[in-house]
Amino acid sequence: MPRHLLLWDGACGFCRRAVESVRRRDRNNRFEIVPYQQAAAPPMTPELAAACGKALHVLTADGQVLRAGRASLFVLGETGHPWLARLLGLPPMVWLVELGYAIVARNRAFFSRLLPKRR
Repeated sequence: MPRHLLLWDGACGFCRRAVESVRRRDRNNRFEIVPYQQAAAPPMTPELAAACGKALHVLTADGQVLRAGRASLFVLGETGHPWLARLLGLPPMVWLVELGYAIVARNRAFFSRLLPKRR
């Protein structure tokens, strides 16, 4: 089965912890998880790299490019919570997901301090 490519900011500690959580939940090995700084070209392009520096991206097995909140919802759905991802993907909920994602993305250092330390 083809895998989805999850591109994340390998220089971001907050992102690293989020990706560790995805890896633990990806029991069916649906994702190839790669820091965008290490992604091969193609699919990586200068434009995609610039976008990945600002938000999580998923390149789905069927060719869709998802970013930010919608990418997060896709990951949520693929890792065991499809009903919740569908619900949060409906307007106006998806707008709130995108707003929340934007706030966290702009303040990753602050939110990273709020997370419990991994042992």
